Amino acid sequence: MAGFTYDGVAEVLGPVAQAALARNETTPGLRRTTGGWPLETLIRLFLLQAPVELAAAQRALPGLVDQLVAEGFLERAVGEVAALLDVRPYAADDQHLWVASDLTPGLDGGASRVGPDHVLGISSASTSLAQLTIRDPVERSLDLGTGCGVQALHLAGHSATVVATDVNRRALWLARFNAALNEVPAAVDFREGSFFEPVAGERFDLIATNPPFVISPATDERLVYRDSGLPGDRVVEDIVRGAPDHLADGGWCQVLANWVIARGVPWDERLAGWVPEGTDAYVVQREVVDPAAYVELWLKDAGLHGSVDYLVRYDTWLSWFEEQRIEAVGFGWINLHRTGSSGRELLEWPYDVEQPIAPAIRDWARAAATPVDLDARLIARTDVRQETLGPPGAEDPETVLLRQQRGFRRARRADTVEAALVGACDGELTVGQILDAIAQLLGLDPAGTRERYLPVARELVAEGFLTAR
Repeated sequence: MAGFTYDGVAEVLGPVAQAALARNETTPGLRRTTGGWPLETLIRLFLLQAPVELAAAQRALPGLVDQLVAEGFLERAVGEVAALLDVRPYAADDQHLWVASDLTPGLDGGASRVGPDHVLGISSASTSLAQLTIRDPVERSLDLGTGCGVQALHLAGHSATVVATDVNRRALWLARFNAALNEVPAAVDFREGSFFEPVAGERFDLIATNPPFVISPATDERLVYRDSGLPGDRVVEDIVRGAPDHLADGGWCQVLANWVIARGVPWDERLAGWVPEGTDAYVVQREVVDPAAYVELWLKDAGLHGSVDYLVRYDTWLSWFEEQRIEAVGFGWINLHRTGSSGRELLEWPYDVEQPIAPAIRDWARAAATPVDLDARLIARTDVRQETLGPPGAEDPETVLLRQQRGFRRARRADTVEAALVGACDGELTVGQILDAIAQLLGLDPAGTRERYLPVARELVAEGFLTAR
């Protein structure tokens, strides 16, 4: 469609207008699209939500305007056409796609309260889940709560079959349209129903879900795309507890989620208690938000900022948080791996990471399954760098840091033996042989060095500084 791709739009808008549109401001974009040529018309029509002249729309969408009006994508007035749905280009996994959804609410600060069956388009949450999801080829995958279907489009690229579920019929309609529009290579089976009900008794190699995780009192008034109708973080807990029953051996369930941080209860202990036996869990808390900021975020998301009942809703929500002893809300990634073991690793990591993070999640699981003993032959990751800190001219550094350049980009303080161990791990010598050589070089007791640093070697593997040969 007239060069209507992610790169094409970015080139026309430029960085300033594109950043403004991400903040729901259209004026810079409107100023950049006054030429009337087809790509500019499509940007104004579908992304900036501005009416365009009928003749311009017909040039940009030759032979399609009447059909799109009939299908409910456009509305036609005298001499003008306006969009009723958002259609935007999306680039990911070396694919160029188009994704249709409901119009973006709140452009230019306008009041636009969304309806309960609103279908959200591509968001930072959907992008985060796409970057989190492991892209190994699989036989069967499940997009739980598909919404506009963007995760199903991703999954179709590396799955023989995809099942996509949602309780929102309007979402399923748009998801089916998006699958047809993009001619996805795998068969996508769209099913109506709540969470795992439509797939009872079935198992999958991969489940990806961005559930309606907003933490709020359970009320009758809710937006289906973000509110589950369950109190607190019960929806996430139910998914974590139930997902392993729908995973094939070796299967993954990857969840983008919010969770309660309750007063006096460590968040990691609480979440670890949700995971059934026989399932490994890798959980990363990426962000912690205080109750006031959290309530403001989601009231604005619903188009309620500035409404007559905004302050009452705000106060009611905060009062409920206090009653539930919720002191903050955590945001992050929950990765469940059906292995038959019950490993638990929960990490608070608000730092910059390499995206997509999925390969690092997969490596994390492989490291957990790697036995490390004195006969192990290990290799230092090629992206690990050593940094030394200390006053200028000093003979020895005060601090040695090992820092990863990729994945989680972890940093670890190391002593002389640990740094030497990592430096010597090239797969040729065993851990025991390396530790004996270091002990001899530094005048240390070999047996004591082995006893002290074998656990350190295991930590270095678990954290991704070393890998098995």
